[in-house]
Amino acid sequence: MKIQAKRRSDFGHFHEITTRWMDNDAYGHVNNVVYYSWFDTVVNQFLISHQVLNIEKSNVIGLVIETQCNYFASVAFPEKVTAGVSVSKLGNSSVRYELGIFKADETEACAQGHFVHVYVDRESRRPVPLPEPLRLLLQSIKSDS
Repeated sequence: MKIQAKRRSDFGHFHEITTRWMDNDAYGHVNNVVYYSWFDTVVNQFLISHQVLNIEKSNVIGLVIETQCNYFASVAFPEKVTAGVSVSKLGNSSVRYELGIFKADETEACAQGHFVHVYVDRESRRPVPLPEPLRLLLQSIKSDS
């Protein structure tokens, strides 16, 4: 089964990212590991900017337990990209984020993937229910699929 690139309309929040010279690898394009950094950036920027995560003080934090990415077109420095995020599954203590990377004004993702956060108590590292403000925010970008 061929995976189809998602469209900008599949995502509920966006964050512009400027590529850096060091992002390019020996083959002249952004290295695959950088995409995972972009995924992490758009999710955490969304949570922090909406004040549901304080990376230094929140009692509940999200730990990544699963990641995946598909690539459709390469990106290279000095391009700017836009990262999109939506939520496809919202559990009691976990969330699956869907992510897309878009070049310039393109409507189809040049890369897309997901990662899963399990929310845990900062001290014990045991799963806890999503705090209500976090759950409400995540529901605001939940996809219908």
